[in-house]
Amino acid sequence: MTVLNFISPDDSHFMAKSVTYKDAGVNLDIYADSMSRLPKLVKSTFSPRVMRLDGGFAGLFRLQEEGKKYNDPVLISCTDGVGTKLKVACAANKHDTVGIDLVAMSVNDAVCCGAEPLFFLDYVAMPKDDPELLEMIVKGIAEGCLESSAALLGGETAILPGIYQAGDYDLAGFCVGVAERKNIIDGKTIRSGDRLLGMASSGLHSNGYSLVRKIVFERAGWTGTEFVPQLGRTVFEELLVPTRIYVRPVRRLLQKFGPNEGIHGIAHITGGGLEENLSRILPEGTHLQITPESWPVPAVFSWLQQLGNVDPKEMARVFNMGIGLVLVLNPDVFEDVQKECSEMPLETFDIGTIV
Repeated sequence: MTVLNFISPDDSHFMAKSVTYKDAGVNLDIYADSMSRLPKLVKSTFSPRVMRLDGGFAGLFRLQEEGKKYNDPVLISCTDGVGTKLKVACAANKHDTVGIDLVAMSVNDAVCCGAEPLFFLDYVAMPKDDPELLEMIVKGIAEGCLESSAALLGGETAILPGIYQAGDYDLAGFCVGVAERKNIIDGKTIRSGDRLLGMASSGLHSNGYSLVRKIVFERAGWTGTEFVPQLGRTVFEELLVPTRIYVRPVRRLLQKFGPNEGIHGIAHITGGGLEENLSRILPEGTHLQITPESWPVPAVFSWLQQLGNVDPKEMARVFNMGIGLVLVLNPDVFEDVQKECSEMPLETFDIGTIV
């Protein structure tokens, strides 16, 4: 057998030090430690529909099984991130809730189409291996998956020195759900006279954080550890309240009142606020008629508005202002739906009509 040697004896001085992956910023031993912490968290989200493939290159999920049969299934997919809320998490050194935000941003979009979330995938990008940090992030992701009845089927942890600076990381999430074709909610059944039921948000959710950070940390010069009497907690505690997940209450309402019969449309209120997100699902010839002051605006929004001297129209366009999800309802079922929500319990408000 011929052995190829590309270094001649005269070039031996180039072999003084062998370059390793660790020298480039990726430590495979620490990476292995990171990976060893995740299986327990991931498996806690598994349902009987997950097909085990330990060590495989993909995740497997059964669509059809006993008790879960579809006649004309349509797969519904969503992807999103957490945005610059991650910068707040890094500043506070608290990373166990942003995973909930990550799941929420995708599954709340999916349920707007009437989907049953099936499984979730995550992508975590970091400048260096950090097993404890990764474990905290994935703990939140698993918690969000359990809350939305979705399996955490897999993911990717990318170590990218040179792309991200020390102390930074980024997250992306991907949800796949399913709905019977005849039960897909697309807003086509929305008509004049329908009523708008707003579901309370948990606070800022995961939108507008570039403006939040500009106001709080740059303009006002706060550190995040200050206690704010108006909020009843510290700045960091308020800004890191996780996004509310609406999957279970909406799925319950869909089963009881029916898609496109009682529930004509659903909108997730994210960047763009009430008007822009609701307008996305309205049929031609219909318009929103929002009733002013028909719900209590959480204190965090008035605090931010005062602190940054933000125009009310700008606030309404950037933030959810206390309404995280809106159902467009047949007026015949409105009171019954609202009563059902109160029993969950989930705070809701009669915020307007379609004209």
